[in-house]
Amino acid sequence: MKKTFKEIGGTSFHGTTINCSLSILRKVLGEPEYSGNDGEGKINFEWEMETDNGDVFTVYDWKEYRSIKTPYETIEWHIGGRSKQITEQAKREIMETINMINKK
Repeated sequence: MKKTFKEIGGTSFHGTTINCSLSILRKVLGEPEYSGNDGEGKINFEWEMETDNGDVFTVYDWKEYRSIKTPYETIEWHIGGRSKQITEQAKREIMETINMINKK
């Protein structure tokens, strides 16, 4: 999994989510491409990534409608992709990385 420079158009939500903190996602995915965190829009943070197979996906908070006060709060993040299969693969890769970090 890595940041992507590919076009992310056509990605959408297929029901795949992950519950974790902003702090953890920053460790796993790096800094987000979008970071508004003012609570005014539908998202505060968004990452543009690709799986080990080269499929693009996004990770974003959806309709929190509030700023995220602490980077340690667990919230639900949506994973967007061009298919359910891609979003589930992205979730597996994110979880594997989180588990590796937690073992250290």
